[in-house]
Amino acid sequence: MKKLFLVLAVASLGFVACNNEADTKADTIDSTAEATKDSIEVTSDSLKVAVDSLAEAQKDSLKTP
Repeated sequence: MKKLFLVLAVASLGFVACNNEADTKADTIDSTAEATKDSIEVTSDSLKVAVDSLAEAQKDSLKTP
């Protein structure tokens, strides 16, 4: 009976240790989403600067006869 209890205890520890893997996948997904969000923000900022400079150039070209 003691041996059976010991085997079950070791097996249950194995199942608990395997459960930790799901947390790391969630952390990876969260960090990937954060990196993607940062990349999108940088891209949108650079596009905004490009559009603003083109708009300014267009305004300047309309002023010159």
